[in-house]
Amino acid sequence: MALGFVIAATGLKAEARIAEQPGRVKAVIGGGREDRLATLLQEGLSESTRGLISFGIAGGLRPGLKPGTIIVGTSVLHSSGRIYPADVRWSDRLFEALPNAESGPVTGSSTIIANRDEKHAIYLKSGAFAADMESHVVAQMAAERGLPFAVLRVIADPSTLSLPPAAVNGLNPDGSPNIPAVLKSLATQPSQLWDIIRIAGATRRAMKSLLRCHRLLGPGLGCTDLS
Repeated sequence: MALGFVIAATGLKAEARIAEQPGRVKAVIGGGREDRLATLLQEGLSESTRGLISFGIAGGLRPGLKPGTIIVGTSVLHSSGRIYPADVRWSDRLFEALPNAESGPVTGSSTIIANRDEKHAIYLKSGAFAADMESHVVAQMAAERGLPFAVLRVIADPSTLSLPPAAVNGLNPDGSPNIPAVLKSLATQPSQLWDIIRIAGATRRAMKSLLRCHRLLGPGLGCTDLS
C-alpha cells in the first residue's frame, strides 16, 4: 500500500525548500497568484493525499506579534466572507509541538497587505492574527475535496510595519526573488533602503523560525495520518 502524503502550499521557493519531505510532503509554490496555486494544488491531488497545509511566512495583523512568532491557524477567513475551520486534531498537534506558538484565525488575500493602516483595519474587522496569500486557496480546496487542512505561518512583517514598493513587487511568478525589480525600485525611490533592510532582517528571522518548525514537527508536518 502506497504511503500517503501532504501537500504544502507556499508562496516562495525558500518556503517550499523547507516544507518538502520526499515521499511525505509535496510542496507547491503559488508565487503570490491564486490561480497558479489553485492549479498546482489541483494537479497535485491524488487518492494518496492525506491533507493540505498552508505553510510559510505571513504579515502580522494583531498588534504585538513580533517577527518569528509562530501562528497556528484555527480558521481561515476567505474574501467571500466564508470562514473555514482548520482541522482540530492537526492544529492541536502543531500547537503542542511548537513552543511559544500562538493560535488564532488568519485571513487570506489575493494581494499583499502592505500598509500598516490597512493591516490595523483588517484586524479590527476580522480579528485575524495574520494574513497571507495561500491559506484561503488551501481552505477552499480542502473543503471542496473533503480533506483536512492546517495553517502554519510565521510572522515576517509585523502589524506596525508598512512594506515599501520594492518589497511588494520583488517576487517572480515562480516564488523566487526578482532582484532586478527590487534594484529598479530602489533606484527610483532610494528612501526605501532602510525599510528594505529592516524587512530583510525580519524575513530572515521568520525563515529561521519556519525551519525550526519543520524540524520539530517531523514526518508529514504534524499530519496525524502520517506521523
